[in-house]
Amino acid sequence: MMPEPGGVDIPKRGTSLFLYMAVSISSLGGMIYGYDLAGVAGAILFIKKEFHLSPFSQELVLSSVLFGAMIGAALGGRLTDRLGRRKILIISAVISFIGVLGTVLADGVLSLIIARIVVGIAFGILSFAVPLYISEVSAPTNRGKLVSIFVFAILSGVLISYLVDYFFSAYSQWRLMFAVGLVPAVLLFVGMFFLPESPRWLLKHGYDDKARGILARIRGTAQVDQELSCIKDILKQTKPDWHELIGPVLRPALVLGLGLAMIRQLTGLSLATFYAPTIFELAGFHSASTAILETVGMGIVFVVMSVVAMNLMDRLGRRPLMLLGLAGMCVGLVVLGITFYLQKTGGGLLGYLSVASLIFFVAAWTIGPGTVVQLVISEIYPLSVRAIAMSAVTAVIWATYLIVTLSFLSLIELLGRPDTFWLYAVMCVASFVYVYFYMPETKGLSLEEIEEHWHKGKGTREK
Repeated sequence: MMPEPGGVDIPKRGTSLFLYMAVSISSLGGMIYGYDLAGVAGAILFIKKEFHLSPFSQELVLSSVLFGAMIGAALGGRLTDRLGRRKILIISAVISFIGVLGTVLADGVLSLIIARIVVGIAFGILSFAVPLYISEVSAPTNRGKLVSIFVFAILSGVLISYLVDYFFSAYSQWRLMFAVGLVPAVLLFVGMFFLPESPRWLLKHGYDDKARGILARIRGTAQVDQELSCIKDILKQTKPDWHELIGPVLRPALVLGLGLAMIRQLTGLSLATFYAPTIFELAGFHSASTAILETVGMGIVFVVMSVVAMNLMDRLGRRPLMLLGLAGMCVGLVVLGITFYLQKTGGGLLGYLSVASLIFFVAAWTIGPGTVVQLVISEIYPLSVRAIAMSAVTAVIWATYLIVTLSFLSLIELLGRPDTFWLYAVMCVASFVYVYFYMPETKGLSLEEIEEHWHKGKGTREK
C-alpha cells in the first residue's frame, strides 16, 4: 500500500478561482478528444453508404484516429518536457483544427483516413498532456476531483457529439457532424494564452521565481516556500532520463501504469464509443436516427456518472471505484451477451434490454476505469520523468484501443455476438483480479509523497 497522507510535509491547501479557471480551460482538450472520438460513431452510418465501405474499411476509418493518437502519445512526451505543458496544449489545438477541417473536406476514403490520423495525433498528446497539467497545478486534497474534470469534459464532448449526430442525421450531413468539432479547438487555442505554465515544469527547468509567483496565484496564498522546497528536494532524487523508468526503483510504477492502460481499453470501451449505434442496429433498431438517439441516452449516463465519480474520487478513493466499476462492467457485458443469445430477429423487449445493459456497462466504465485510470497515471510518476512516462503509457492506451476497434466487427463475424461480449466480460474479471492485488490507493497523497514511496524501493502495495 502507498503511505498514509502526510509522510512528506507539504501544505495540503490550495483551491482558488484561478485554479478552477486553469482546469476548466485546459479541460477543453478533453472536449476536443471526446467530441471527435465519439462523433464518428454516428457519422460512420452515413460514411459507409457514401463511400461503400466493407466491414474492414469501416474498421480502418474508425481506427485511423487511434493510430494517429498512438503516434501523438508516443512522440509527445519529450516535446511536452522540452516545450512545456502550456505550449504543447496550444500546438495540439492547432493540430486538431487542421485534422477536423481535413475530415470535413475529405473527398474520398484515403483523404478521410489521413485527416483522421492528424486528428488522432492531437488526441494522443491531449490525452496525457491535459491530466498532466492539471495534476501538477492541483493540491493533494482536490487533485482527484480536478483531474476528473478532464474526464467530465471528455464525456461531455461525447454527449454533445451524440446530440449533434442526431440533429444532422435527419439530413444525412456527416460533414457537419464533424465541423462542430472545430469550436472547442479554437476555444482551447485562445484560452491557453491566458493560462500559466505548470509551476513544477518551471522548477524543473530552473525558473524558480516564475514558479513561485504562479504557485502562489494558484494556491491563493503567498505561503508556498515549503511546497517549492519539497518539490526541489524530490527533483534532486531522480535523473530526467527515461532509462530510470525501467530501473528497479520505478519499474513497479511503469508496470502498474501499463497494466491500467490495457485494462481501460481491453474491457470493451470501443463498444460504447465507436460501435454503440452499430450495436443498437444489431439489437433491432434499424433506423440510423433511432440508433443515434439511443446513444444520446448513453451520453447522458456518461456525463452524470462522471460527475458522481468526480465527487467520490477524493472521498472513497481510486481503488474502490475501480473495483466497483469493473464488477459492474462484467455484469453489463454478461447480460448483453445473453440478450443477443436469446433474440432471433432483434427488437422487442430483448432489444431494449440490450440497450439497457450497454448503458449499465457505460455507467460502470465511467465510474471505474474511465475516470480512475486517467487520474492514477497522472499521479504515480516522478516529476523528472512524468511527461515521458505518461506519454509511453498513453501510447499503450491508444495502441490497445486500436487493436480492440480493429477487431470488434471481425470478432462478431468469427465468434458471434454473444461470445464476443462474453469475451470482454472475461477480460473484466481478469482486470478485477489485477487491480485487487496490484493497484495501490493514492487518495490524499501529494505527488511528492507518491514519488518518495518509489525512492524508498517499495512496491505498489507496500506501506
